[in-house]
Amino acid sequence: MQGLVIDTASTPWEASHGFTKVELPMPVLDEASNPHDAVSVIVKVRYAGVCGSDRGLWHRAAFKDLFISSLAAEQKTQRIVGHEFVGEIVATGSMVTPLYSDPDPNNRAKIEVGSLVSGDSHVTCGRCYQCRIGEANVCLNEAILGISIDGVFAEYVKLPAKNLWAVDEQRVRPEVAAIYDPFGNAVHTMTKVDVRGQRVAIMGCGPIGLFSLLLAQNFGAAKVIMADVSPANLELAKRLGADETILIEPKQKEHAWEPDDEVVGRIMDLTYGKGVDIALEMAGPASSINNAINATRRGGHVVFFGIKDGDLTIPSFSRVITRGLTMHSIIGREIFKTWQTAQRLLSQQHNGIQDNIWNVILNGGNDTIINLHDFEPESFEQQMNQKPKLLFKM
Repeated sequence: MQGLVIDTASTPWEASHGFTKVELPMPVLDEASNPHDAVSVIVKVRYAGVCGSDRGLWHRAAFKDLFISSLAAEQKTQRIVGHEFVGEIVATGSMVTPLYSDPDPNNRAKIEVGSLVSGDSHVTCGRCYQCRIGEANVCLNEAILGISIDGVFAEYVKLPAKNLWAVDEQRVRPEVAAIYDPFGNAVHTMTKVDVRGQRVAIMGCGPIGLFSLLLAQNFGAAKVIMADVSPANLELAKRLGADETILIEPKQKEHAWEPDDEVVGRIMDLTYGKGVDIALEMAGPASSINNAINATRRGGHVVFFGIKDGDLTIPSFSRVITRGLTMHSIIGREIFKTWQTAQRLLSQQHNGIQDNIWNVILNGGNDTIINLHDFEPESFEQQMNQKPKLLFKM
């Protein structure tokens, strides 16, 4: 079978780039050799989503330490990448049915051979303090598909059954179900604070920023302001109903972390000099983080989701305290509370969220779905630069 990997054997991390398509052995369930296979499944992947973290890995801009250390712990040099997926279960371990398949014949959400499933990319231990008090999204011993354990950019994958979420094709189309995971990031972000009647700024119009725009509107935000460096992404935000869009122009700065005074000033103008009630940082650059902080009103909330490696300087940090800002950091999804909320939101036709994801963000599948067998690094990178969201078809 074919899959996409990063191989660290021949080229150091900093000197390498992109993914490599290789032939991989078929995954198998062998409970005699690996007892964990009793609670695992083999999934034939139908679609797999390309995440912002995959872009970070492609450019070697994020997750270096976790990626390298996990390979060293497994005594490997090659990692299958990718973590967003939908596919069909083709084999199960001996304990999957008794532990994870609901015997109720009226419940179509089953984890069994033939079921269509998506799943959470964070494989949690279930034993640590955080897991035992219901905070599995910050599990002390978590592994992440495609980063610290092998992922889903392959035709067949072995996954823990406990991570799977049954998909009903009558409610959520498979192409959208393939990106339940990042949509769940947006759901987690937008339920961290109450956006009803609030002015919201979203720094970054990538897929999760655009998902957050749709959710902010659905949850009753009074005004949503979108800021990004990409005119194309801002145009998508306008099509999705953003109240205001701000293009972040490239500027020569002494320090990369310096905020953009024009962006912050524009947000102040749009909020009558107050600043937004809630700023969401969805991109990761240090300057974007400071834009979010500086554009938030006294007593407001700043929610961080974007990830970039490296250090951060927050100038005049005392203002964060004296202005009474509340900071939040979002990682992953609340398993499986977020998934249930995401399913209900995507299943409601009248809110338009699923239709907008498919028709606008995924462009109805036009130039956003790539056959894995046709993968070429140069054309794939070009498509990543042109489209906010891509899917592989396996």
